Amino acid sequence: MLGEIKKDIVARIAGAISKAKEKGEFPTELNPDIRIETPSRPDLGDFATGVAMAIGREIRTDGRSAAGVIVRHLDLENSPIRQVDIAGPGFLNFFLDKSWLQPAMARIWAEGPSYGRTGYGKGKKVLIEFVSANPTGPLNVVNARAAAVGDCLASLMQMSGYEVHREFYVNDAGNQVVRLAASLEARLRQVRGEDVEVPEGGYRGEYLLDMAKELNETQGEALLKMDPEELREFLGRYAVEHIVEEQRRVLLEYGLKYDTWFSEKRLRDGNAYMQVVELLRLKGLTYEKDGALWFKSTMFGDDKDRVLLRSDEKGTATYIVPDLAYHKNKFERGYELLIDLLGPDHHGYLGRLRAGLMGLGYPAEALEILIVQMVRLQRSGEAVKMSKRGGEFITMEELLEEVGKDAARFFFLMRSPESHLDFDLDLARLQSNENPVFYVQYAHARIASIFRQAREEGAALSVGPNEVDFSLLKDPSEVALMKLLAAFPEEVHEIAEAREPNRLIRYMTDVASAFHSFYTKCRVIGDDKSLTEARLYLARLCQIVLANALRLAGISAPESM
Repeated sequence: MLGEIKKDIVARIAGAISKAKEKGEFPTELNPDIRIETPSRPDLGDFATGVAMAIGREIRTDGRSAAGVIVRHLDLENSPIRQVDIAGPGFLNFFLDKSWLQPAMARIWAEGPSYGRTGYGKGKKVLIEFVSANPTGPLNVVNARAAAVGDCLASLMQMSGYEVHREFYVNDAGNQVVRLAASLEARLRQVRGEDVEVPEGGYRGEYLLDMAKELNETQGEALLKMDPEELREFLGRYAVEHIVEEQRRVLLEYGLKYDTWFSEKRLRDGNAYMQVVELLRLKGLTYEKDGALWFKSTMFGDDKDRVLLRSDEKGTATYIVPDLAYHKNKFERGYELLIDLLGPDHHGYLGRLRAGLMGLGYPAEALEILIVQMVRLQRSGEAVKMSKRGGEFITMEELLEEVGKDAARFFFLMRSPESHLDFDLDLARLQSNENPVFYVQYAHARIASIFRQAREEGAALSVGPNEVDFSLLKDPSEVALMKLLAAFPEEVHEIAEAREPNRLIRYMTDVASAFHSFYTKCRVIGDDKSLTEARLYLARLCQIVLANALRLAGISAPESM
């Protein structure tokens, strides 16, 4: 509803500018970008735009004069706009009458769990790849943050009309698998009483010791009789399979189910690496230097050319080759937009990958990369250290055991993914309104409690949403809550387009705050039957929106707390 009103305001402003051009008050070549925003305070209106100031700068006049021209030609016939003010240096503030709230509230009831869904994405096929942790150990808290961000973004984009698939890329063909196999072999020999050390650069976590004990019990003697190369291959495969299965289990406990688990080994074994190299060579985008094969990536905006094949005896492919092969495969599967969530050590990665894909013939804008920054866990005000190689880090599973899925997801989504995050473990466990996830969930549970009370007092709803008179809701807290609820579809769309799922947390917190304010100021169940029904409906509509927002974040909406 608000999205349609914003479009209507844009159209009316554009019409006013056209009339001004016809009258010679604006130059005919003027074509400003009209952006509508929501003011920070209700006394500044329901919507605002700074287009008049932009026009003033372009035609060298003051913004207020340009705003006056627009207002003079603004056609408000059959419009929900009741007032337009010129504020400050030329802002146009639009105040709506309350008639639009009735159909907006009825829409929430009619659409229920689907409320918030729009068709902006037009079915565009999107692949979001996230977490994609190496299969060398348990998932850590940065993986947990990436999982929360990626899953929420996927849900937001689905709600906005995109066809979205979630993918986990299993790095099961790199040198880390060789180190993993060597580490597991060392652990196996230790279990069998041999005095050996985990090799330098290996993986020292207790999880490999547990795996070695299990292997020793089932087939230890036979394993150590195998050919060394055959043993390493078996151990690498065994470790990867078990670790990936554990990663999958923990992610399912987190409420995350991927559409695809894609194996890097599948690409390597299918000769996809050399196909990429040959394609770039055929396009004349490679050259030889110092015995290596280079890609002319600077032709596509990269800061330097990149080595594709090293100068060693095998002509080993550098990491950019499998990355290009993988992304080429994504496009070949029919995806139109690729979104990768990568760790903090991947800054600068976008330029070289995008250059490679452009060299292969794909559009630059078809790839987006979001960096998910580090997480610092805190307990009792002290940082909790983590070190994967040392086997001392807090695993994702341990975090979930300590604070639960809902708190983990909420806290990971509270900040922009590109900002460092301090995660307060004590606060996340707190069962009070100081805990932000408790605060939001409690609003949903409190509404359920209101309806239990209403049933006990015989105040159940007796009319449909189209019959209830929402104009009875005149308290500023009621109006503010209705406006927030009506904004949900547009919020979902804007958050999805900005790729900023942290804004969903801000929105649902605002809704919870508005509801708590309404509940404090307005007696929901009272003597006036019509007013009681209107307030009960408002509470129920708020519950629908909160449940939908929480579901998008992968967080439960409890009926009681």
